[in-house]
Amino acid sequence: MGESTAMKRMETTVGAFLWCAVFALPLIGAQAEQPNIVVFLTDDQGAWATGCYGNPDIHTPNIDRLAEEGVLFTRAFTPTPVCSPSRVAFFTGRYGAEVGIYDWLSPRAEPRKGLPPSVITWPELLRQHGYRTGLFGKWHLGLLPQHHPTRRGFDQFVGFRSGGNRPMDPVLEVDGKEQRFKGPLPDILTEHAIRFIEENADRPFLVCVSFRAPHAPYGPVPEVDRRPYVGLSPRVPAYPGLDLDRVRKLTLDYYASITSVDRNVGRLLRALDRLKLDRRTVVFFTSDHGYNIGHHGLLYKGNAYWLVPERRRERRPNMFDTSIRVPLIVRWRGAVPAGRRVDAMVSFIDIFRTMAELAGVAVPDRPIVHGRSFWPLVLGKHQGWRNALYGEYDMHHGAIARMRMIRTERWKLIVHHEDRGLDELYDLEADPQEQRNLAHEPQYRETYRQLLSELAREAASLRPLLP
Repeated sequence: MGESTAMKRMETTVGAFLWCAVFALPLIGAQAEQPNIVVFLTDDQGAWATGCYGNPDIHTPNIDRLAEEGVLFTRAFTPTPVCSPSRVAFFTGRYGAEVGIYDWLSPRAEPRKGLPPSVITWPELLRQHGYRTGLFGKWHLGLLPQHHPTRRGFDQFVGFRSGGNRPMDPVLEVDGKEQRFKGPLPDILTEHAIRFIEENADRPFLVCVSFRAPHAPYGPVPEVDRRPYVGLSPRVPAYPGLDLDRVRKLTLDYYASITSVDRNVGRLLRALDRLKLDRRTVVFFTSDHGYNIGHHGLLYKGNAYWLVPERRRERRPNMFDTSIRVPLIVRWRGAVPAGRRVDAMVSFIDIFRTMAELAGVAVPDRPIVHGRSFWPLVLGKHQGWRNALYGEYDMHHGAIARMRMIRTERWKLIVHHEDRGLDELYDLEADPQEQRNLAHEPQYRETYRQLLSELAREAASLRPLLP
């Protein structure tokens, strides 16, 4: 090796070491040990359905408290707007199509499909590096033994492996056996999560509380969670032909379900305070995807139904922002400045690398993990962040759709490979509600072509990773 080459390599190595050391200072200065991690993951909660994201009608004081004491991401997205592929991205940093999970996993139609054992999850990585890990609630990434949460990174699992459960008096798996419980599902899951924290307070732990709420059916919920909405006529989207009374009723039931989650968020936060763990614990709050109740005339998420009477029960596959945009809040008392809002576009694809950096562990080279850590954004460093997001959804249940999306700061293009006449192009600056489709207007042909090329490059880069 020549002297100049050796010197360059040495300079690169030293520079990388110094960069890592400087970057780590904010974490090390605030917390010398690996922090505990608590993740609240709701099901079907749009970012719009929280007080801290600007909704004046909903009662979410504990979620709002997290935002006041931490960092709120205004533009956080899932790459796929339905449960199972979204959770693939969340736990693995891979797109659902890369691992063969395109739509939500149906226990009847796809009983043998699940997250492949060859794909690592970040809970596995944390467990390998000393964390005690627990999942409480919904899994929805496979039913076979090789898909079980305890074989995918969790030391303890109390919950349900399929996608659904009863909001009241649920049947849950505990220590590998099913048991029926009395009471509201969010309360039961939170009680088990608190017990796990109490039992592991002297070592680094990861707790993921994966609520089923506010997934339909929204209730029943305890009366205390309905009380804030007595006599309220909630604001609802304006869309031609909507049955507004029905939309208001759905909205109130949906809000009460979210308030049941919020009350339990408060219970767990108080447990952290009681155990003096609040400054040693990073808390994340998010949801697996967004939701529509009257937005765009629809009900549900990426596999929505029309709500307008003349098209009721007809499907509308979509990747509207209301379906892909999620709440994302991060709180770490004493280490993260309170009350910050971050406008950079982040994705569930970034969760794996963020959790690894937070825990101080290296991401393996293989299998490939996409994304990048958004922890620098949490700390206020915004240099060189992305300006475009990729998304996908291959719908198999209820309708057939094969959608690919590119979302930039200004534009969103959704390509419908099953019918190119359905392609959608939105100017998000002029039309943030995505009401005017410009894909087939001649004056936007060049914008469409440029975005199509960018989308094709992004999709092509994933092709070698397909199993």
